[in-house]
Amino acid sequence: MMIEELIREAEQQLMEQFRNIEETEAYWTQRILAAYRQYEISYRHFSGTTGYGNGDIGREALENVFADVFGTETAIVRPSIASGTAALAMAVFGLSKPGETIVSATGRPYDTMEEVLGITQEHITGSLHEYGVGYRQVDLSEDGHIDLNAVDASIDENVHLVIAQRSRGYSWRSSIMPEEFGPLAEMIHAKHPGVVLMVDNCYGEFVTDTEPSMHGADVCVGSLIKNPGGGLAPTGGYMVGTREAIERIAARVTAPGIGLEVGSYVPGYQSFFQGLFMAPHTVAQALKTACLASRIFTSLGFATSPAPEENRSDIIQAIRLETPEQLIRFCQGIQMASPIDSMAMPEPWDMPGYTDQVIMAAGTFVAGASIELSADGPMRPPYIAYLQGSLTYIHGRIALQEALKHMQKH
Repeated sequence: MMIEELIREAEQQLMEQFRNIEETEAYWTQRILAAYRQYEISYRHFSGTTGYGNGDIGREALENVFADVFGTETAIVRPSIASGTAALAMAVFGLSKPGETIVSATGRPYDTMEEVLGITQEHITGSLHEYGVGYRQVDLSEDGHIDLNAVDASIDENVHLVIAQRSRGYSWRSSIMPEEFGPLAEMIHAKHPGVVLMVDNCYGEFVTDTEPSMHGADVCVGSLIKNPGGGLAPTGGYMVGTREAIERIAARVTAPGIGLEVGSYVPGYQSFFQGLFMAPHTVAQALKTACLASRIFTSLGFATSPAPEENRSDIIQAIRLETPEQLIRFCQGIQMASPIDSMAMPEPWDMPGYTDQVIMAAGTFVAGASIELSADGPMRPPYIAYLQGSLTYIHGRIALQEALKHMQKH
């Protein structure tokens, strides 16, 4: 079957899923619009500030909007946060003390968080391990769900923070649906008062009709160059949650005693407000691209996760390519169809923060933006490609076509 014919057939089979994605897009767009109306967002909120940023109304309004959209008491939204990992690091440092232990309720975290926590073989300078914070993890059950009894049993008097990861990361598992955090939060708060539940929300925002923060999570953390930035935010990260938890984190974002009162950004905040407004639509484009990839590669005999018929809780599509050559060719094909650096030919390399070599295709307008179309994967069996993002579905469609052509040539 010709590639174009294969894609058209896949699209016909995806019509109902595409309609469901558009309904979720409409829900979040309405919710974001309501928040903008409530806080009377106007041009004056776009202006930048310098120095300490005292009285920065744009920053304050943006944080109020994020808290409202995610259904939390307050928020930290800062361009100065360099990445999702940086935001997560600030959060876990703010919520932990020396001598305490952090419990992961969803197994081993994403590769870059291993070094923040200090659970790699070589303990990293400045990690939580170096500061005397312990770590233990509870793996997901065999059917991929949070093991509440095991998490409960892992919490002792030294545990004051439970972390969980919504997305699959670099692992062959389903992402966690937001409502599954509800029973976890209920158990923690009922049986272990004072213990905080923090969710790594990266790649998951606006994929479903609710967020973990609406099901009892004390804190949700993410990156602005992923879903909530809508492809327009040039940098930054966010934390949303309870006032008590966010105030503790704020002491690490700035300094103890200063908290959220300072923080300037000279270029101004238009791209962040506009990016959040665009986010539900951009996420919908990414989800349609992911669904198409799953349908196509499943029809070609490859294992995919999520499978075409599965519910989704993040924008990531995992494709099990089985050989290093296939993984490299797939990523190269995606890069060749990128608007930026299409001439580059990605190869595996020792990427900082990762234990294995990684190949990464990311011809994005914002460097490293995972809401723009990208594909990457660690060079370890079974050589899984992780596809995510796409500012437009049409670009995602074209890129998949080019990747298939590149794989066929070799």
